[in-house]
Amino acid sequence: MTMFNNEDALDDRTEVKELFRHLQAELPALEKLLAKSSGDWGYEDPMYRFYHQSFKVYSIQKQTQEIVEKLQTLAPNLSLNKWFMRIVKEGTGKTFDMEDNKKWLKATRPMVEAFFHARYFLEMAVKYGKELKHPPQAMPGGWAALLYLYDLR
Repeated sequence: MTMFNNEDALDDRTEVKELFRHLQAELPALEKLLAKSSGDWGYEDPMYRFYHQSFKVYSIQKQTQEIVEKLQTLAPNLSLNKWFMRIVKEGTGKTFDMEDNKKWLKATRPMVEAFFHARYFLEMAVKYGKELKHPPQAMPGGWAALLYLYDLR
């Protein structure tokens, strides 16, 4: 038993226990979404499109939104972290304009950044949904970051 799975050191806050319960219940769907966000078309190709300066990088926004929506369902009664949501807002809802080619990094980097942040939290949800038996008080960094997503840290 690791210190993170010590049953004597539970984080017994109602909101955390509810988040963890939903996380465990949704783990198969989260794993599927992470696999999609890590594969050729969900990760490798969009990053290539960014560096290739292809308008197809704009499709990454849909995936970001899908991840954010899924993460929100884990704690529907809580707002997601305001910094995270600002990053998501600045990196989604964009449509390609030919002028974007002249300012490629300014136009597209926020989309890639939003995707990376969303994917990070999805990855932490899957990792700790698998590794933890219960929400711990003494916690690994990724679990602590996931709690920040829901403003529980």
